[in-house]
Amino acid sequence: MRALQDEYGPNTICFGCGPANVDGLRIKSFVEGDEVVAEFTPQEHHQAFPGVVNGGIIGALFDCHMNWTAAHHLMGKADELPVTVTAEYSVRLRRPTPAGTPLHLAARVVESEGSRATVTATMEAAGKVCAESTGVFVAVEEGHPAYHRW
Repeated sequence: MRALQDEYGPNTICFGCGPANVDGLRIKSFVEGDEVVAEFTPQEHHQAFPGVVNGGIIGALFDCHMNWTAAHHLMGKADELPVTVTAEYSVRLRRPTPAGTPLHLAARVVESEGSRATVTATMEAAGKVCAESTGVFVAVEEGHPAYHRW
């Protein structure tokens, strides 16, 4: 099974999920039933302070992973994967997220209408929820700056 990013956007340069960005996070999202999951192990340079992941990195992981979750869901309504962008998202940091420990992200679409999808996600480390996120993602059309990104 190939990651959504590798299947549909191998030349994408996005910092969070672009396979073509050698300096980015390069997350890989996989469809598992009605969820989309990803694993990511933060490195030392992703820390805010010793042993704890920076909140901006956590936000980037959620933003990209939920975006791909929305795109995959909306593809069910179209013949090809739509290009989606973030309309809004929020992150709730529940406990310190450890660096150097594999993080498990799980996302699912909870509401969808037309070209919009609302997605919720969790981030766990060692079986404990560290953060949660909710976002709204919108498929864009020709003329939007992101349209040709994958």
